[in-house]
Amino acid sequence: MSRIRPLSGFPELLPSQRVVEQYVLDRLRTTFELHGFANIETRAVEPMAQLARKGEIDKEIYVLRRLSADPASADGDDLGLHFDLTVPFARYVLENAGHLAFPFRRYQIQKVWRGERPQEGRYREFTQADIDIVGENVLAAHHDVEVPLVMLEALEALHAAVGLPPVLMRVNNRQLAEGFYRGLDIEDTGAVLQRVDKLEKIGPEAVVETLGEIGLTGERAAKVVDLARIRTDDESFVDQVRSLGVQHELLDQGLELLSAVVAAARQSVPGRLVADLSIARGLDYYTGTVYETQLVGYESMGSISSGGRYDSLASDGKQTYPGVGISLGVSRMLVPLLAKGRLVASRSVPTAVLVAVTDESTRDDADAVARSLRARGIPTEVAPKADKFGKQIRHADRRGIPYVWFGGADGEVKDIRSGDQVAATASSWEPPAEDRTVRVTGSWA
Repeated sequence: MSRIRPLSGFPELLPSQRVVEQYVLDRLRTTFELHGFANIETRAVEPMAQLARKGEIDKEIYVLRRLSADPASADGDDLGLHFDLTVPFARYVLENAGHLAFPFRRYQIQKVWRGERPQEGRYREFTQADIDIVGENVLAAHHDVEVPLVMLEALEALHAAVGLPPVLMRVNNRQLAEGFYRGLDIEDTGAVLQRVDKLEKIGPEAVVETLGEIGLTGERAAKVVDLARIRTDDESFVDQVRSLGVQHELLDQGLELLSAVVAAARQSVPGRLVADLSIARGLDYYTGTVYETQLVGYESMGSISSGGRYDSLASDGKQTYPGVGISLGVSRMLVPLLAKGRLVASRSVPTAVLVAVTDESTRDDADAVARSLRARGIPTEVAPKADKFGKQIRHADRRGIPYVWFGGADGEVKDIRSGDQVAATASSWEPPAEDRTVRVTGSWA
């Protein structure tokens, strides 16, 4: 049999790495639920017409087709795996609007699929964690401030708990940019946004050249780039924009909205958010504030969390459901850090105690000890074989289990790391708090 090779772009984690992932997901859930977000899960597939109607993502969609489908027919070609969680969420809101209370606050943690070229931080199958707030016909502007702060709070909690690198969220506003472009008498604002979005990758001079390809040259092109190069950690960006001498009502609205986000972040998470007027976001359903987030020191991984305001993603012709949301690329953030050993679990299994078996005739006694320990919330397993105690201890060591129990309900427990062994009673013995559950720590040396 030929050697099995990993399938590129579809990461699979070892048990100890999966412990870290679950730890992170649990803490994300905790923060989201503290802010009143309800959990939902949507199906893995959506109609192709829905998936391909927004943004430039259609070439990356995985089409779902039955193996026996006739290639000459369209049977099966109308379904695809979702490439994000926002599009299926919009459909979910439309289908279930009569059962939801608005503004509806949801969080969703699921796998998504995208057929892009695999590289560090970019995968074909990956886990995302999204939060969104959706209104019925209207949604207050203060939610544009709230949503990014919730995500920053979640990431800051991970930074404090396990030493995850700090993050920097960069924020812009589509109304600001579009108003500025209209003030310059630019009609195709979407084409300009697409080129400005490449500023960080190709530099200002190259952006000016690409703007020339759509007929934007001279002073107007220069001002577009000047706008995109503005970046501040306070509201001073407003004066810098005003100094460019462009006026438009939509620009005024965008400046006001972006100022509110920056001011709120300076109060609640100082140093974690900046106004960066080069941020555009590639998907065209965003209409207001937009967000992109990087791990400080790991900027090469790209944005790990992004999102923004969308005013017309979901509509049934009678009602419109505007929303604002942000997505965290859990796999994009974690898989490279796990591969580098930057985040580690204290053990690869949840088990804190292995109950040794003297011989098979005493297995029932060992099972009784395990039940007693588990009843008090101590993760416990029983040795698989009645080997010599030395082998059973080595079995525990290989699995990272810190304690081995010998004897019945009134027996002895050994800390195999230190070698200490003491008398213990199964109905009352407690391991130290740090050993009861798996701990996750960061290593950044």
